[in-house]
Amino acid sequence: MKPAMETAAEETTEQSQERKVNSSRQEMEIGRYHWMYGSSRPQQVPTMSGSMSPLGTGGCFECCIKCLGGVPYASLVATILCFSGVALFCGCGHVALTGTVSILEQHFSSNASDHALLTEVIQLMQYVIYGIASFFFLYGIILLAEGFYTTSAVKEMHSEFKTTACGRCISGMFVFLTYILGVAWLGVFGFSAVPVFMFYNIWSSCEVLKGLPVNYTTTAEQICVDIRQYGIIPWNALPGKACGTALGNICSTNEFYMSYHLFIVACAGAGATVIALLIYMMATTYNYAVLKFKSREDCCTKF
Repeated sequence: MKPAMETAAEETTEQSQERKVNSSRQEMEIGRYHWMYGSSRPQQVPTMSGSMSPLGTGGCFECCIKCLGGVPYASLVATILCFSGVALFCGCGHVALTGTVSILEQHFSSNASDHALLTEVIQLMQYVIYGIASFFFLYGIILLAEGFYTTSAVKEMHSEFKTTACGRCISGMFVFLTYILGVAWLGVFGFSAVPVFMFYNIWSSCEVLKGLPVNYTTTAEQICVDIRQYGIIPWNALPGKACGTALGNICSTNEFYMSYHLFIVACAGAGATVIALLIYMMATTYNYAVLKFKSREDCCTKF
């Protein structure tokens, strides 16, 4: 039999080895935990032979989800809708106004002095269209950037992200300016419906004229369209109206149908812009309210 002291020494050696193994296992577990969830100390990334590490794939997926969570989807949809609506309104409206002047000169006003004022107004509106397109292109980009800023501030509820008084003031200014532009575009939308109504009346008269039998010549001459009643040319303008055969000639031109459909598309573009500004207004108002709420130190006790 071995002496008692040798047996005790062997037991002490085995216990110390077990403690070393347990401590090394704990260090390995802590190192893997820091590697999975991020750590300020550099860790060695484990590799797997013949395949990619599944932990690396998960970290990339979580990063993508975090990035997608900071995207202001409401502002993004409103920007796309605003750009589309303004482009349709400005592009189609510009061409339709040019076609309207041509139709008036050829069929309703033989004297250039009678529609000189209308021509100047239409030219001015075409230049205004250029300015509207440029302004809303820049304004849409600014609102989208502001949406990214405020969305990031709203998402970081418990981090060190701090909003300044200047940032909140700028967000409030965008809320007010978007509200004013929304009201203004409501007026533009209503104004763009006027030429659609005028062309629709002409088109309806053309359809009635086409539906008459061939031998109803007298009845056809009684179907007329008087542009002077809309106030775009004076009452002393000649001929001022088109009846029968003259109205049929107008209806058979491609310029008339092209202008008619372009005015419809321009009106739809104005309506889309109104909807986009409404979405902008709701998004900016919500973000501004959350930013103002977060700026209060006692926000948790006064909610």
